[in-house]
Amino acid sequence: MAELSMGRRFAIGYALASKKQASFIRISLINLAYEKGIDLIKIDLEKPLIEQGPFDLVLHKTYGAKWRQQLCEYSEKYPNVLIIDSPDAIERLHNRISMLEVVTEMNVVECDRVSFGIPKQIAVYDTKAVGKLDLEGEGLKFPVIAKPLVADGSAKSHKMSLVFNKDGLSKLKPPVVLQEFVNHGGVIFKVYVVGEYVKCVKRKSLPDVNEENLGNFECSLSFSQVSNLNSVEKSGDSYYKMMDLEDGKTEIPPMNFLVDIASGLRRAMGLHLFNFDVIRDTRIGNRYLVIDINYFPGYAKMPGYEPVLTDFFWDVLSNRNGKNDTNLDGLRMLVSNAGCDEGNNGAANLPVSPLKHDEKESPIQV
Repeated sequence: MAELSMGRRFAIGYALASKKQASFIRISLINLAYEKGIDLIKIDLEKPLIEQGPFDLVLHKTYGAKWRQQLCEYSEKYPNVLIIDSPDAIERLHNRISMLEVVTEMNVVECDRVSFGIPKQIAVYDTKAVGKLDLEGEGLKFPVIAKPLVADGSAKSHKMSLVFNKDGLSKLKPPVVLQEFVNHGGVIFKVYVVGEYVKCVKRKSLPDVNEENLGNFECSLSFSQVSNLNSVEKSGDSYYKMMDLEDGKTEIPPMNFLVDIASGLRRAMGLHLFNFDVIRDTRIGNRYLVIDINYFPGYAKMPGYEPVLTDFFWDVLSNRNGKNDTNLDGLRMLVSNAGCDEGNNGAANLPVSPLKHDEKESPIQV
């Protein structure tokens, strides 16, 4: 409660889809933020943003040209208001090719202990090209993961499958991304990032596939079929409880390694709120692959998310008002308003972490 006696309260306006709002804006978060001197205020998406507030910070996960224009107009009227995060930076994560290219753009220094990279992948845009595709000629082999090219959070964007042969390829509907499937012990590491805070959670993933048994599989299987999870509703708590791996048998990647990757991604993307999925290549025990990056993920699944997000909001707003000047420039750059001009904010030129990086591979487009 000390913050309340030291000055004014902060107003954060949030613009979230109803499902996101229900999972993230919980009473526990509202109360903790209030005690910290922060009021969380719902933005009415049926009314012009310019007529609401004023806010000290706008937190959003809303898309579309109309919303982007509203943010531009709001930034022009209230230039000191922070927008988390820049629509231009977020948009990069809506394409599964450009999403992972950011990993290859990170300038890193070699380290003998661990290495990281991304799986081999190609984008296929032409329906006719799918059936004629020569996977081996593209540096891939069965099985491959088929993902929609667009990753906008819609139900359609989450329809992924494991493809075992050419018959499976012929049934795909472009545009799709075909990604190398790497055996990883059936474990995925979900790394949540909130500013400089990093938290890793272990989850069950797709089981390993024995190449000798490829002929025994159907042409393709959806992820739910592969994982045999159809009986559990994914939106329920029982699903996430089942998916958690807290058995102590699976070792989490070195935390300093994950923090360094998180810092590099945060600087390269110009984002503060995201998570990334990492798998360990079982063929090379110290090699890790970043396979997915998501903006503003389901933080409510992260243990103790309320104080983490509240502290982040407080730090950003305090820095904006001239307190704790040490990190002010960096915070302003990473969460600053992009305005109505196109282009990036220069964040990609910042230095990143001292890690060994796998040789860059340019995704192939077909």
